[in-house]
Amino acid sequence: MLMNSLSLAYIGDAVHSLFVRERLVVNHDTKAGELHKMASATVNAHEQAVLADKLWEQFTQEEQTVFLRGRNGKAHHKAKNQSGADYRKATGLEAVLGFLYITGQHQRIVELLEEGHGVHGVHFVQ
Repeated sequence: MLMNSLSLAYIGDAVHSLFVRERLVVNHDTKAGELHKMASATVNAHEQAVLADKLWEQFTQEEQTVFLRGRNGKAHHKAKNQSGADYRKATGLEAVLGFLYITGQHQRIVELLEEGHGVHGVHFVQ
């Protein structure tokens, strides 16, 4: 699939955010503001870069190719309060998640994110 890697990252960011938010809502009975703080601690460039490093060896060859395209894409804005390297890795991870979502590989998304976040059995909207 030859889709713009930054477009895939745009979708992938939403996919990752939804996964994390759903996990938080299921596991924490608290106010939305607190849930937002908790989600922001996970869905940010640094944490996504750490997650990308953790998952790299588990990516298929195709996923690694998508990751590299996303990481090397030419973003037209700078990272907010994050290093450029973290931002690029995060974009690569988001591109993989976006690619998997667009191609209907929703179970693969769940497998990767459950493994990466160390959680299992989380219901994820499919």
